[in-house]
Amino acid sequence: MENPKLMQASLDTAASLPVMESFYTIQGEGYHQGKAAYFIRLAGCDVGCPWCDVKESWNAEEHEVVFLKDLKEELLESNAQTVVVTGGEPAMYDLNEITAMIRSLGMKTHIETSGAYPITGDWDWICVSPKRYKRALEDSLYRADELKVIIAHKNDFRFAEKHAELVSETCKLYIQPEWSNMEEMMPEIISFVKANPQFEISLQVHKYLNIP
Repeated sequence: MENPKLMQASLDTAASLPVMESFYTIQGEGYHQGKAAYFIRLAGCDVGCPWCDVKESWNAEEHEVVFLKDLKEELLESNAQTVVVTGGEPAMYDLNEITAMIRSLGMKTHIETSGAYPITGDWDWICVSPKRYKRALEDSLYRADELKVIIAHKNDFRFAEKHAELVSETCKLYIQPEWSNMEEMMPEIISFVKANPQFEISLQVHKYLNIP
């Protein structure tokens, strides 16, 4: 019978994911806004939002494949207590091994996903930000701790209401202005939240602070 520790060591050495970037910063959006977090941005996305601010993440083949053992070293060198796996669309990949690695360091696991793929891995916090261009799965929505809907046009409010009906009762509800259209939409957003106080406004605070 093979030694389980040797099997795990071999698994850790072989496991890898395409990574666009990884960095320690301040969470700028949603429920955990303002908290320090280490971000791992996986490359690859087929959702195709026209206003995406990281379109360079879409093609996974343009980015380096990084071994989890190297990501582990990065995390050990940081002061992070929380790791956010984002993208791109991170749920395109099997995330069981990366969450196991993060948890082995005593760090919390957060994911930001469109919900368009089944969510694998062991997560402390799941943020689902559904998009019109690839439908979110009902199971992903129901598992969400946080629903974050980007508002670029007036018809996005109905989109937010529709998806709020599909999450659990404990899920936090946010609407967030699309950055380039914020001045136009903010009065509408304020009016919507006043009429629908179950929602809160999320802002991209990291952009105001000029941090990644």
